[in-house]
Amino acid sequence: MTFKKAILFCTVLLLSQLANAQAWGGGADQNDLSFGFSFQYLMQDFKIVKQPDWCTPIRDPETGKDLTTPLTSITSRSTPGFTVGFITRYRLTEHLEARTTPALVFADRELNYTFEKTSEDLNRQIQTTSIDVPLLLKLRSDRINNIRAYILGGVKYSMAVSKGKIDENEFPLQQNILNKRGFASYEAGFGCDIYFEFFKMSPQIKVGNSFGNILAGNNVPLATPISKLFLHSVMFSLHFE
Repeated sequence: MTFKKAILFCTVLLLSQLANAQAWGGGADQNDLSFGFSFQYLMQDFKIVKQPDWCTPIRDPETGKDLTTPLTSITSRSTPGFTVGFITRYRLTEHLEARTTPALVFADRELNYTFEKTSEDLNRQIQTTSIDVPLLLKLRSDRINNIRAYILGGVKYSMAVSKGKIDENEFPLQQNILNKRGFASYEAGFGCDIYFEFFKMSPQIKVGNSFGNILAGNNVPLATPISKLFLHSVMFSLHFE
């Protein structure tokens, strides 16, 4: 049995045991307003919109000389990150609640460049530490013993904790590509509430995409072939309330 199959088997076994166990208390569900905390693992990558002449060699803006051979591709590989945050939940009806989960996010984003006549790729990481503030609506099913499924969706605003800067003394191909300090995204996902005697745990999967271009208007050489960058995220969370 492979590792992934073993994890899936254990998860299904745990859920089936919880569904058939003695029903525990509702915990946070018994109050209109409640709080909690969360941990989140995420994967992020860019959707890249290129300039019409993106494949031309990257040039030094001061001298006009080519710094590279012509480009053959610009891609973005998914890179991991994590968040820690808090939960504020307000019950609107028995099956609908509003919630916000502000979190501190530690994540890297990556751009990869390949060129003609060379086997050396150029990878540029954009290191970010930001605060995410989502506002979500959560639609819950009826409770079956100790499990309740749900779907959720909403919007999120992300704000960088520190603003990056360009070091003009660096070699042009080493200068930082900057993202906008603040931008909005939409999110949608699903999960389930698992009830224990004194708390509930909620595993959750979400996807998110930025509404607009998050590329800052910097004129570093590596940004010139790119017209727009959109951020795509896949998040696995554990909420405790």
